[in-house]
Amino acid sequence: MSLPSSFADLALAPAVLKAVAELGYEQPSPIQAQAIPHLIDGRDILGVAQTGTGKTAAFALPLLTKIDVNDSSTQVLVLTPTRELAIQVAEAFQRYATHMRGFHVLPIYGGQEMRSQLRQLQRGAQVVVGTPGRVMDHLRRGSLQLNKLNAIVLDEADEMLRMGFIDDVEWILEHTPAERQTALFSATMPPPIKKVADRYLKSPAEVKISPESSTGSNIEQRYWMVSGTNKMDALTRILEVEDFDAMIIFVRTKTATVELAEKLEARGFSASAINGDMNQALRERTIERLKQNKLDILVATDVAARGIDVERVSHVMNYDIPYDSEAYVHRIGRTGRAGRSGKAILFVAPREKRLLYAIEKATNQRIERMDLPTGDAVTKQRIDQFNLLLTTTLTEQRNKLDFFYELLADFSQTHDVSAEEIASALAYLCQKERPLQVKLADIVAGSDNDRGRRNDRGERGERGERGDRKDKRERGPKRDDIPMDTYRLEVGRDHGVKPGDIVGAIANEAGIDSRNIGNIRLQDGHSTVELPSGMPKETLTHLRKVFIRSQPINISLDATGASGNYEKPKRRPHKGDRPARLGDKPARKPRKSKARD
Repeated sequence: MSLPSSFADLALAPAVLKAVAELGYEQPSPIQAQAIPHLIDGRDILGVAQTGTGKTAAFALPLLTKIDVNDSSTQVLVLTPTRELAIQVAEAFQRYATHMRGFHVLPIYGGQEMRSQLRQLQRGAQVVVGTPGRVMDHLRRGSLQLNKLNAIVLDEADEMLRMGFIDDVEWILEHTPAERQTALFSATMPPPIKKVADRYLKSPAEVKISPESSTGSNIEQRYWMVSGTNKMDALTRILEVEDFDAMIIFVRTKTATVELAEKLEARGFSASAINGDMNQALRERTIERLKQNKLDILVATDVAARGIDVERVSHVMNYDIPYDSEAYVHRIGRTGRAGRSGKAILFVAPREKRLLYAIEKATNQRIERMDLPTGDAVTKQRIDQFNLLLTTTLTEQRNKLDFFYELLADFSQTHDVSAEEIASALAYLCQKERPLQVKLADIVAGSDNDRGRRNDRGERGERGERGDRKDKRERGPKRDDIPMDTYRLEVGRDHGVKPGDIVGAIANEAGIDSRNIGNIRLQDGHSTVELPSGMPKETLTHLRKVFIRSQPINISLDATGASGNYEKPKRRPHKGDRPARLGDKPARKPRKSKARD
């Protein structure tokens, strides 16, 4: 079946088509062309597509076509994993419904004043977009009525799973009318999400956009091999030379967002932090400043940046490499959206090379190594900016220069100096705080020689004469290959702790994907957990203050199991020995065995 080539072929309502045309949309993206006809026909949808493919329009446009604006009851409910994404989706609905008189959309999420949400719900909104926790709050209060609900959308379902919301999502689904349309969109389809789809979707139409056609093709990706403590200096050089409009810099922790933003501000860049500790009003103001060209750099954590779609974001900088390749895809998806081009830069420490390989394998793309800008390159960039400033001033401020012209002409005659000499002195004064001539010490990048060469089939071999060996590294990294350290938590069975509690707390507070949390062993008074090696000091400091079951975990490196890389036991492990996952039942005590752990 041939796909529609224009939005006019998609049976959308005239008011919606008019808004689409005014927004400059010409041709449906693959996800839109496939999903919209099914949603208009009333079918359930199971969509697998990466971020940035246009999936918001894929469900918003057809559902708006079916909205009854004369009825203020909630007819469509959209669940999103984060506040930012809830706002983004609500704004998209509003843009597409600009010609639908009487239409109202309402985002509801934690961190926003409850009284304001209660008033707006009482007035009525045909579309409600919310995070699972706040939607549950309103359903329990009775302030959100779903008796006239026609459709529910689960947006970025895999992210809701990773954040521990999947049980909440199922609870909400069970409190919706049985006769309703359901659309589930996810970048990946892990078993728990497939289970939800099988249980709650009725004969869904499956729409899948392959990663090759949905991400990365319009994003130039490069990496720099970090050496020692030179990350900040390297970042500064890149910011000096890269021609970027706006940039999002990703770090792993909330503390790092503030520290890095302050350092960038001190170096003359317009930067601000965004993280989960900021109140929602401040977060919204910060994003609005980015949209209005009042801010150039946003320093963010993965969760805080979810849902940000700002057209002028031309670059994404991975200052801290993510532990998970899917997180990387979501990060770089903040640029190059809806067909626009973008650039992504990744800092990789030598001990993090396996994470780089994992990202390349998952995205099916080679990430090219970059060289840091030299002092001469920075000097040239500053001179070009200085010349541009002079040209702009002479062109746009000419009528304001007469006083200064006469002042300097008098100075030239009185002191018998040329105009060039005066201009040189003034230029020197102007650039004292930011010298045009830059002398930078060399930053030697970390070595990645064992990154390997590719043979004729595109496979990697080892360096030198070892290229013929069938080493494991030829086959690409596995998640099990991530180096692990063992940590002790001062909570255990006596406190009613379950493995899922530990996974949820660490995943949410440290920003570590749950799949990168290794074996958890519960004892009576304490527990141990395996986490990726090289955890930043600030992350551990933050985790020490985290509570599980009303008990501080006081995490510390376990002296008995902190030998570095985790080796799988030679014996076949018991079922209870495997790494815990979100939603696991409490692990049983392992059977007694003569084998020693």
